[in-house]
Amino acid sequence: MDQPTAPVPPPGCPAHHSGARVPLHGPEFAADPQAYYTYLRHFGPTAPVELAPGVEATLVTDYATALQLLQDSGSFRKDARRWRDLAEGRIPPDSPIAPVLAYRPNAMFTDGAEHLRLRQAITDSMAQVDPRRLSQSTEHVSNFLISQFGSRGSADLLADYAKQLPLFVFNELFGVPADIGDRVVFGITGMFDGINAEKAMGVLFGAIAELVALKRTRPGDDVTSWLMQHQAKLTDEEMVHQLALLMVAGNEPLRNLIGNTLHRLLTHDAYAHQGGLIDEALDDTLWENPPMQNLAAHYPAADMEFAGQKLQAGDLVLVSFAAANTGPALTAARQAGSNRAHLSWSAGPHACPSKDPGRQITVTAIENLLNKLPDVELAVPSESLMWRPGPFNRGLVALPAKFTPAQPARRPAPQAPAADTATQQDRTARGARNERGGVWSQFLNWLTR
Repeated sequence: MDQPTAPVPPPGCPAHHSGARVPLHGPEFAADPQAYYTYLRHFGPTAPVELAPGVEATLVTDYATALQLLQDSGSFRKDARRWRDLAEGRIPPDSPIAPVLAYRPNAMFTDGAEHLRLRQAITDSMAQVDPRRLSQSTEHVSNFLISQFGSRGSADLLADYAKQLPLFVFNELFGVPADIGDRVVFGITGMFDGINAEKAMGVLFGAIAELVALKRTRPGDDVTSWLMQHQAKLTDEEMVHQLALLMVAGNEPLRNLIGNTLHRLLTHDAYAHQGGLIDEALDDTLWENPPMQNLAAHYPAADMEFAGQKLQAGDLVLVSFAAANTGPALTAARQAGSNRAHLSWSAGPHACPSKDPGRQITVTAIENLLNKLPDVELAVPSESLMWRPGPFNRGLVALPAKFTPAQPARRPAPQAPAADTATQQDRTARGARNERGGVWSQFLNWLTR
């Protein structure tokens, strides 16, 4: 049989039927997204895709084109109320895409002066985080989580570790007391697991509103209080939405980054023979398997031509960080030694404001795990691991591991945790009740025993 001369869609892809958009959902895409990105490149710098049944978008797969889009806040806007298909009722009300892309009054969905005001408040507040304190908080959380499974000799390093660690560290940094923190953990976990996501979101926003009310009367040495004291003078509603953005948008990518980097370390023997193995594996993961593979939703402000394609005002345009990072142009830049030129933290005015803390949390979490469990290895064949479906995230369903059971370590007398002194008093006063509370309460009790 003659070899086909035109690019062929990956197996199972409905684009085999002429004219169909390429789906970025379903098990086939999750199993091998790079095959899809290779096919999408034949359309040029942008390609027609389907994010979920009935949800159409244009995906930017070329690095230079993606950078142009991310930096052009004049031609492209972030306010999701401009999304024409949603505004005109073409997006099904139960679409899994809507909660991710729907407008909220936070820095991610604003433009111009309002974006600058909210963004500055966030970046200035995050800049006050002491790296030593961040490492200490991450290590405390890591030690607690390892203490929960270390003596078993086996664990799911996603459910037992990577999934929980960012939530706990963020609760610590934001000065979240026990009862509120339990609901934050419940809310964010429910949102991403898709189990009664609407209820989970209500619980999360209710908990954050309580946190804001608490910090208005009892500020502490934490990100919530710094954000509240910023010269931008955020209202309570603005506070709730910026905190939810930081907690939610910070948690999911970090969970995937820790998981994907651990996956890389456990499936590639080469890192065992390198000095800076964790930094090296982290950079390679950001290049080749970034935690958010397609996102950065933008909407043309007017009808326009972009990268050879006609776009209408309000069309949904996304950036494929994963495709841009692995395209021919970036492969050459990487080989030339530019190891951090990837787009995994995005770029332009909406680039990730927590890149450095995110990197530090990931390295500390993995370093501590490998120090405590030095012979950790995969408990199943690597080819049996499954990836979560969906167009945005890139994360494993589970990462089963085995290791020599660790003896429970005697811990030194704890120092005062990073949250405020009022929270410390809450912990003491409510210790007995929290003993049977949620996972955040259990961590706080473990920390202060």
